[in-house]
Amino acid sequence: MIYRLAKRLTDVGFSATAVIIGAPVMLLIAVLIKVGSPGPVFYRGERSGENGRMFRIRKFRSMVVDAERKGGFSTAIDDPRLTSVGRFLRKHKLDELPQFFNVLIGDMSLVGPRPQVLFYTDKYGEDEQLILAVKPGITDFASLYFSDMDAVLGSGDVDARYLAEVEPVKNKLRLRYVRERSYLLDLRILVETAFKLVGYANMTGLNISAKESGANG
Repeated sequence: MIYRLAKRLTDVGFSATAVIIGAPVMLLIAVLIKVGSPGPVFYRGERSGENGRMFRIRKFRSMVVDAERKGGFSTAIDDPRLTSVGRFLRKHKLDELPQFFNVLIGDMSLVGPRPQVLFYTDKYGEDEQLILAVKPGITDFASLYFSDMDAVLGSGDVDARYLAEVEPVKNKLRLRYVRERSYLLDLRILVETAFKLVGYANMTGLNISAKESGANG
């Protein structure tokens, strides 16, 4: 109970501050998206949330309209669906900024398993159902481990590569977070994520391998 309360207070306080401080940047991004390509500013895709409840994630649109109907769920490094502005946003993780609104309304947390599309969560086995027992988050072990997903997937049949090589590792990392979660671990993941965004890795000594550590790092 104390952990959940502290986590929620941190989520709200940090996200509200990020929205207020980042408002000018988000406004500029919105203008660039509208000028750069036809379509809405935001992408609102369906994701599986806590206890399997579906919600719509908020991101700045980085692809052409109806991109999911024109290709798979994964994105190749040379994916033609990406807009010129979208490539820049994805490279610098700026497309993720609207997820602070998801955190504010309670669909997501700052730290938690990254929300997945229903196509993949419908394939979860009995063990993997535990991933859905907590709120999804903006960052977690898997986000740090696969910090440059486009480069990891490369080009070609990226959906098949993701399903065979990436999703199993992500699920191990998601399960590890659910089993080891604590307020201190959340703070360490947030700090490590902040360093990662500015080009520094493993600054806190956090163990982000798929092997459970029992000592939170």
